[in-house]
Amino acid sequence: MQTVKVELVPHSYMVFIGSGVLGTGNPAINVSAGATVLIVSNETVAPLYLQALTNSLTGTHVHSLVLPDGEHFKTTESWSRIIDKLVDIRATRDTTLITLGGGVIGDLGGFAAASYMRGIRFIQVPTTLLAQVDASVGGKTGLNHVQGKNLVGAFHQPAAVLIDIETLETLPAREFSAGMAEVVKIAAIRDVGLLEWLEQNRSGIDTREPAALTRMIERSVTNKVALVVEDERETGIRVLLNFGHSFAHALETLTEYKRFLHGEAVAIGIMVASRLSEQRDLCETGLSLRLGSLLQAFGLPIEIPGDLDANEILDLMQLDKKAVAGSLRLILLTGPGQGIIDDSSSSTQIIAAISATQHR
Repeated sequence: MQTVKVELVPHSYMVFIGSGVLGTGNPAINVSAGATVLIVSNETVAPLYLQALTNSLTGTHVHSLVLPDGEHFKTTESWSRIIDKLVDIRATRDTTLITLGGGVIGDLGGFAAASYMRGIRFIQVPTTLLAQVDASVGGKTGLNHVQGKNLVGAFHQPAAVLIDIETLETLPAREFSAGMAEVVKIAAIRDVGLLEWLEQNRSGIDTREPAALTRMIERSVTNKVALVVEDERETGIRVLLNFGHSFAHALETLTEYKRFLHGEAVAIGIMVASRLSEQRDLCETGLSLRLGSLLQAFGLPIEIPGDLDANEILDLMQLDKKAVAGSLRLILLTGPGQGIIDDSSSSTQIIAAISATQHR
């Protein structure tokens, strides 16, 4: 089992990565005897792993709540159901909430943990690749508003993150591909070595070889942790992790979270941002082609559908939480593995990059 320490003050915690680590006795599931635990999962994941997780919590009072699966359920209604369940089981400040599922469950459950009694302990058990390499680490929690993604939320660090790569064996191919967008993202902004490794190890990743997955997840998590530790509240360098996301969130909002998986929208966003970087002569021509080839190799879309309007996408981006003082703050590239924070791209330049990425 690999471990990565997230050294924050006063909320340091460990990320555990391995195969078959969901069972009894794992150090990540550190819950006191007699304690009350609420496991929050969804209708897809619960039948597969809820019992195994429950069995690992011997000597505790375990309750569970199973929510519908999907980004369009990342709402105040779902958050309220978790709060209601915590009230029903008479949860107190020493209750532990465990999220078992993908990024939606992690965000919702984490926000409920942050807001119930002004904050209770929670543990992330991510079961999708996207959640394992990105969403489960760093303390971002929240839900979507009809006008934009993740507009409601809080920073609330987990007590631990438990990543069992065996959960990826049951992950549908489309969901696995969606997770790869976040891996390509982290490689593109700060780790050219990882980018080269991804290009050289596509077959091992495609066949989900345990050694390849463990190495890829550990390296992705290590990169993210470095940014989180330096900038926990995303006031500076941690913003680099949003590469492609301003465009992605606008696409998701415009299509009511029903057309793209998050990672698919991120893949398209990566293409827009890298093309914008090239058009502004920030990086060499050909970097967008390199990233696009890798994204396509992992089964991800790289074009904006022709029926979506570029001006509507730009309009939705104005409400993105990464906008600052009326300017869009975007993450662009100066080269492979070299992301920068930019707030000087004009609307005309952004529209041109969106149009260049649109299917004709």
